[in-house]
Amino acid sequence: MATKLEKEAMRSRPTRLPRDQRRVQLLDAASDVFTSRGYHAAAMDDIADAAGVSKPVLYQHFPSKLDLYLALLDQSCDRLVDVVQEALASTDENADRVIATVAAFYEFVSSTSGEFRFVFESDLTGDGAVQRRLSRVNDEISDAIAAVIAEDTSLPPQQAKLLAVSLVGIAQVSARYWISGETSAVTLDEAKDLVSNLAWRGISAFPLSEHDKVPRTSGTAEG
Repeated sequence: MATKLEKEAMRSRPTRLPRDQRRVQLLDAASDVFTSRGYHAAAMDDIADAAGVSKPVLYQHFPSKLDLYLALLDQSCDRLVDVVQEALASTDENADRVIATVAAFYEFVSSTSGEFRFVFESDLTGDGAVQRRLSRVNDEISDAIAAVIAEDTSLPPQQAKLLAVSLVGIAQVSARYWISGETSAVTLDEAKDLVSNLAWRGISAFPLSEHDKVPRTSGTAEG
């Protein structure tokens, strides 16, 4: 028979979860702590408490605070790449592509999860592992957009990449500025419309490649 103290100890132990579910729980708790306190002020004790587990359990999954942070950064970077690729694939109309891509950035920063802070507002950018991840996500997004630009305009790859990086910069910087509250009178939909119009008016000035031009019908007069 278990003693009263043993029964209380058993009740205080965290519920056993499958490893993948426990990992998700720990990442969710860590995200809240890092988002509210930043990397340097956050402690593994705080994260364990937020997750309702002991610190040894936390260390079983993540050997260090940096490992935990990098796992969250990877998760956030992958999410941003996914939403941008989904936006690009959502339509064949280039004007709608621009709208969808800008909207993807704004919806990413306005998500209640706060995961955008890991990608756009990391306080650990001096770390090499963080720098490599941030460079990767920017490259993947820019490359995806550049591929569409190159196909539609027949611009050389390096020129298409420069335009893509510029479009990413417009969407990312404006979205971060909007979420800061400096433009509190501008709604999310208004912000998306304003910035996508700006981006489209710029990129639409580049002529379509021959295979993307709408062919004239045989009865259409020239001139």
